[in-house]
Amino acid sequence: MKAIQRVAIIGCGGSGKTTVGRRLAASLGTTITHLDAVYYDDEWNKLPQDKFAEIQEELVAADTWVIDGNYAGTLPIRLRRATHVVFLDLPGITCLWGIAQRRWRYRGGQHNDGVYDNINWGFIKYVWGYRKEMAPRVRALLNDHAGDAEVFIVRSRREANRLTTELERTVR
Repeated sequence: MKAIQRVAIIGCGGSGKTTVGRRLAASLGTTITHLDAVYYDDEWNKLPQDKFAEIQEELVAADTWVIDGNYAGTLPIRLRRATHVVFLDLPGITCLWGIAQRRWRYRGGQHNDGVYDNINWGFIKYVWGYRKEMAPRVRALLNDHAGDAEVFIVRSRREANRLTTELERTVR
């Protein structure tokens, strides 16, 4: 396994991107960037797409980073510079359970990391249909843009935990 420097973490809401990202960022001695916190303000207003892409170009120029977020439209920016990619391709029910746990933990509202918990019916339908509708697009982007990055496709929380532990060991 090559040295971990730049990690892109992709997956559906509730899949565990933040958990994996925090652990890897701590191992690398860096902070995690949550794209939701970049893209949305505290009132859930979106950043213009060109500004969002520009900020990501600046983020990935660093020598070391961990970035979590799906955002397929700008995924190639992250994939071009990533040394490692973790795609959390978990079942919809697992992701919905993760969202419910997060909602309970934060009691709704804004998290410590700046992400505002905005759960509505459209988001629930997106999560439920992610594997059928979005995951194939993500896989195609991985094939087209991941280059020399080591790509890990994870299909369960147990597998995610094992992989994260393995990646943490390569940093130490």
